[in-house]
Formats: sequence, C-alpha cells, structure tokens
Amino acid sequence: MTSERSPGWKLFFAGIIGLVLIIPLMMVYLLLGDRQEQSNIAQNAIAAGWGGPQVVVGPVLVLPYTASSVETVDEKGRQTTRTIQVKKELFLSPETNAIRTELKPDRKKKSIYESVLFVAANSGKARFALPDDFARYGIPLENIDFAGAELRFGVSDARGLQKDSNVQVNGTTLGLQPGKGLAASNNSGFFSFVDWTGAAPLDVEYSYAIRGNKSLTMVPRGGETTWDVKSTWPSPSFTGDFLPVKRDVKTSGFTSTHAVTNLALGQAIVATDDNAPPLTTEQYGAVTLSSARDVPAVGGPSQAATVGLIEPVDLYSQVDRSVKYGFLFIGFTFLAYLMFDVIAGARVAAAEYLLTGAGLVLFFVLLLAFAEVVGFMWAYLIAAGAITGLLTAYSAAVLKSWLRARFIGALLVGLYATLYVLLNLEAYSLIIGSLLLFVALAVVMWATRAIDWGARRETKEEAPTASAV
Repeated sequence: MTSERSPGWKLFFAGIIGLVLIIPLMMVYLLLGDRQEQSNIAQNAIAAGWGGPQVVVGPVLVLPYTASSVETVDEKGRQTTRTIQVKKELFLSPETNAIRTELKPDRKKKSIYESVLFVAANSGKARFALPDDFARYGIPLENIDFAGAELRFGVSDARGLQKDSNVQVNGTTLGLQPGKGLAASNNSGFFSFVDWTGAAPLDVEYSYAIRGNKSLTMVPRGGETTWDVKSTWPSPSFTGDFLPVKRDVKTSGFTSTHAVTNLALGQAIVATDDNAPPLTTEQYGAVTLSSARDVPAVGGPSQAATVGLIEPVDLYSQVDRSVKYGFLFIGFTFLAYLMFDVIAGARVAAAEYLLTGAGLVLFFVLLLAFAEVVGFMWAYLIAAGAITGLLTAYSAAVLKSWLRARFIGALLVGLYATLYVLLNLEAYSLIIGSLLLFVALAVVMWATRAIDWGARRETKEEAPTASAV
C-alpha cells in the first residue's frame, strides 16, 4: 500500500504551477508590446510621405505696426536710455468664420499593417473688420502699415497641401505664398499679401485641401467660428477643448457641427501675441503638438477641437484586454483537473498541469498572430478552436476518460465564449466577471464540502505478474 498526497497538497502544487505560468503570460505581454511598436513604425512609414495629424488655423489677418520701445545702452561707460521705433505684428482674427470640411478616408497597407489616411477638403468664408473699440488697444491707426498686411492660414504639416488652393478677398483672387503660418500650427502653412485700408470690412472666401492621417484639429479664432465636418468614416472620435453641438454618426458616415464664440474661446479679436499650438493627447499615443518643436509664441496654448478617424476595433487593445483574463482561464481549467483528481480519483501529474497551462497561454500567441492577418474575430475563432480541440484530446489521456475530456472541452468553450462577451461589453465586464467567479466558487465549495483536505488517500499497488517461462 502507498499513500498519495493529501487534497490540500494537490491544491497547493496546482496553485504553484499556476503562479509559474505567469512568466509566459508576461512574455506574451512583451510580445504584444513589440508587435504594437512595429505596427506604429509601419503606420508612420505609410504616412511619412502623406502627412501627419493635421492642425488647421485661420485665416488670420496679420498687420505690421511700429511701436515705441525704451532701451538702455552703454555709451563710453555711461548708461543712457533712448526711445526707438520697433516693428511688431498685430493679429486680427475674423469677426465670423464658417468652415466646411469634407473628410475623405483612405486605407493604405504595408505588409500586414494598415493605416487610415485622409484628404480634408476645407472651404469657408470669413469677415474681417477693425472693432469699434480698437482705440482701447493703444495702437494708433497711423502706426499700422496696412500696405504690408498678410492673410495667413496655418497648416501644421504643409507637405499635405494639395493643388488648387484658392483665396479670394472681396471677390479678387489672391496669389498664395508658402510659409508664414501661425504659431498654433508650428508656424507652418501659407499666406497672401492683402491690400486693405481698414476702413471697410474684408470678406474672404477660401478653399484648400490637405492630406493627413488619424486626426484633424481645428483651432478657432475670432468672434464666432462654426465648423461643419462630413465624412464617410463610420467611427469618428471627438476630442479637444470643444465638442460638437450636433453630431450624427451612422454606419454610412458622420456629420458634426462645432460652434465656438469668442466668449467661450476667451480671446479678443485683436491680439499682439500669437498663441502656441494646442495641447492635445491623441488615443494613438500621447502626442503633444506644442512640443514638436520650439514655437516663438508668447501667448498660451491654443484651444482646439479635434475629429479623429479611429479604427472600430483596435486589435492590439483587444488582445491586451484578453491577456488580462489569461490567469482566469488557467485557474478554471486547473480547478476542473483538481476536482477530477480529488473527487473522481483521476491522478493528474504536475507535468500535465504544466503542459495544459502552456496550451492555454499559447492561445493568446495564436490570437495575436492571426489577428494581424485576418482580423480579431476570425483570429479568436481559429485560436479558440485550435486550443479547445488540443486540450480536449489531451485531457482524454490525462483523465483516462473521453466523458471527462468532453467536460473540459465544454468548459473551455464556455470560457472562450464568456471572454468574447466580456471584450465586447466593456462597461459590464467587471460585474460579469465577478458573478462568474462567485458561481465557480459556490460550485467548488458545494462539490468539496465533504473532502478532508489534510487526509492522505491509500492506494493499492499492483503486484507485477510473473512472465510465463
């Protein structure tokens, strides 16, 4: 007669093996991070010659003026002060600016990686006029050089500008020049010289198209700004300092309308300083636009509204969330093996626990590998079917019964189905997961209520049979 380990010891060793399997689970996390980094590099390579996340500003009328400045100089060892005339710029925002944008999405692939690009066709009307209380700003009209006025448009990545850009002022088409954007767009964009005396309002009509990827940000300037966006992309994101006052999102596309007044913006129409780029954090990775390069702007960060073209299902975030449930899979499967061991008498060795756990971890590697090629849903079905079939067949040998193996297979099917529901019902994942754990604990308590966890079970050794001579 020999004695087996007590049920308590079996539970302890199963728990130790489960903890050891955390190591390969962490390695899957590292693999996931590496593949996501490769995906980001590939997406950046796709967008390298196209255009990055775009920020558009303006139009803004920039008026040069002279101002007096007092400086102290050293003349032959004596400190003297003198008044000099310096050139400065006055930034006049439009009283009204109505912008219309049609976002045309486009998917580009490189190997197995894909990036969402777009062409944004912008058009609008703006009206400029000196405010009635202009004298309060302390800049005499005679100091303003109206002949040197410039109409500036900010585009953060000017590489994306397309042909056929057009600007008309009071019905006259202007010639456009590269550069001289606005600080909010990292001083990138285009401009045009404008003949204006300041006596009458200036009506501006403009249209230009830009290429970009992932997001389009609009920086409002002026007394009243409206921004209407239309696109065939079915899954937009709206972020930034201002959300749309109206939005309509359908499977065929979306429309949105932003409306911002200067009271909400907190900026005067006339300013002597140009505001810095907006501080935005995009869900594709923390991207602070104002840190892209040093911008010579005295004003604070600009406020902005952003429309992003996001993927309906981010496969890397889905795989990441599924890996977090990996220990739950190991725990439930090991628990089923333990119940067959301590209740039904099926002896499960440590190596068999370890191999089963390795199969459960392999599911997440298969899920990641296939998701990059065929998409998350099909990858999930392939990986779940492969691992369920493998472990069901292996359990028949371990548990010495196809009936018990079918129970393990049914358990895995239920777990994979539950996980898929949890991944798609993110808001209810915690309550579903906690109820699942409660039910499992209750079943185990009921099934093991009569077990003496400290007792050893005696087994009878079979005597070797004598071979016939």
